[in-house]
Amino acid sequence: MVKVLFVCLGNICRSPLAEGVLRHRAGALGEKGRGILVDSAGTSGWHLGEAPDARAQDAARRRGFDISALRSRQLRPDDFETFDHILVMDRQNLIDAEAVRPEKAGALLRLLLKEREVPDPYWGGDSHFDSVIDLIEEGIAELLAEIGAKAEPS
Repeated sequence: MVKVLFVCLGNICRSPLAEGVLRHRAGALGEKGRGILVDSAGTSGWHLGEAPDARAQDAARRRGFDISALRSRQLRPDDFETFDHILVMDRQNLIDAEAVRPEKAGALLRLLLKEREVPDPYWGGDSHFDSVIDLIEEGIAELLAEIGAKAEPS
């Protein structure tokens, strides 16, 4: 079992989209995809218990996956023991997650795109969500290659 946690600021835009994309891709993998556990969280508690932003839900639906049942939660120290990969969307998320990380935690913590950030679409228009999904899909394709699983977007 490979356990992946996606992290952004409020857990209402980027990280639930990433969770939805990976769940969708894992479903396309069939039996092999059942070995992937995925969740998302935010570094802040501003939106605890809230559904993803309506624009994120709309963009996800247009791409063929549903994130409406997801609810925001905050990153916790025990996440670093539960998950193998904690993938953040931007450098500030990385700094904030590092501050929560217990000493000698086992999880790999890094940017989803390794060298690039996934910008926060919250303050942009609807089209920003589509470009964010494109970046997330790129990062997830790299992740799936790393863990030895491949699924094409549908």
